[in-house]
Amino acid sequence: MKRMTGLVLAAVATVSLVAFTRSSPPPTCAPDNAGLTLPTGFCATLFAESLSAPRHMVMAPNGDLIVAIRTKEADTGGVVVLRDANGDGRADQRAKFGKFNATEVRLLGNALYTENTTSILRYHWLPGAMSPSTEPDTIVTGLPAERGHIAKTFVIFNGRLYVNQGSKTNTCQEKDRAPQSKGLDPCPELPERAGIWRYSAERKGQTLKDGEHFAVGIRNAVAMAIEPKSNELYVMQHGRDNLADNWGFTPEKSAETPAEEMLHVTRGADFGWPYCYFDPDLKQKVLAPEYGGDGKTVGRCAGKTGNVATFPGHWAPNGLLFYTGTSLPSRYRDGAFIVFHGSWNRAPLPQQGFKVVFQPMSKGKANGAYETFVEGFVGADGKATELGGRPMGIAQGRNGELYLSDDSRGRIWRIDYVGTRK
Repeated sequence: MKRMTGLVLAAVATVSLVAFTRSSPPPTCAPDNAGLTLPTGFCATLFAESLSAPRHMVMAPNGDLIVAIRTKEADTGGVVVLRDANGDGRADQRAKFGKFNATEVRLLGNALYTENTTSILRYHWLPGAMSPSTEPDTIVTGLPAERGHIAKTFVIFNGRLYVNQGSKTNTCQEKDRAPQSKGLDPCPELPERAGIWRYSAERKGQTLKDGEHFAVGIRNAVAMAIEPKSNELYVMQHGRDNLADNWGFTPEKSAETPAEEMLHVTRGADFGWPYCYFDPDLKQKVLAPEYGGDGKTVGRCAGKTGNVATFPGHWAPNGLLFYTGTSLPSRYRDGAFIVFHGSWNRAPLPQQGFKVVFQPMSKGKANGAYETFVEGFVGADGKATELGGRPMGIAQGRNGELYLSDDSRGRIWRIDYVGTRK
């Protein structure tokens, strides 16, 4: 019976693949771009709504959008598969599986990878399917998830999983986020958290001890991507908080500091957390006050690995995509789209972020200023607009279009280029 069921599933999958794999022209976009503010020549359609906290996404070869779902209120999270069967730019079929808190999802051939904060899971994925054919294999288990930054975002390259294991605390203090509380030195989190670990993407049943501690001193890297020209790992770091509340910096300085950083992550690199942070005014890493810093002293931070691009403080980068498609103007193939979730701690300045930017790149580093690509979630006063929400993940479609998720209000947009190419 199990064999017969498998044959039926395979047959259905084949039919589905034939029926739903197609290259179609861009759909008719919403007159108001479904609330988004976009550059000239771009338009948007609300691809899906009424989802529970959609996070990162990946597109299957047949055009289905596979979405990691974070647990929210009564929803238990898991993975949702969205299908636009009639090609109008809106998902008209959906299927959900799994009951776990997920941020990441990646598809590699017939293997669908996701995470549940303590483990990396792998499902066998039939072409054209909307649900897995088996229970998942556990590739890595026992990952640390006590408090703090618990999402285990990851990328897969050349048979390896590169996993973000974010910090448990803000700055590794004796008492987390407490005024004048000194930092623990050495920080006891670093052997298991606040860095990137590398595991086999194939071997089942791995634990923390089986992983290679690939890079250290990264507070939290929700946004991760392999840069396609170099085939090397890049991440976006969430910078530290509480310089004003805990250490007497001015509120304005604390609102802008530290910068959010794009990091080129190589084997053995040490980016300095919790001992260091990047000051955008001084344009360098400086010693954290928890470890005796005064906002200017470099000290032990002089030897730490630097960044390749910086962005305003507390914008919370959660999505990173190096564009490889051809439907957008060619200049977008020379840079990165970065999704900022938005700030909560920039008072007395207006809250900022809540947008997607495009960062031009050259030879692995920023090449000029970033450009705002998607906005409209907050006004100039930092307060939510009628659109509201918090942008989260970004994915590239089969035909070069983009998909953007909002995990606050449960929406996903499709973004197309319809203007003149340059």
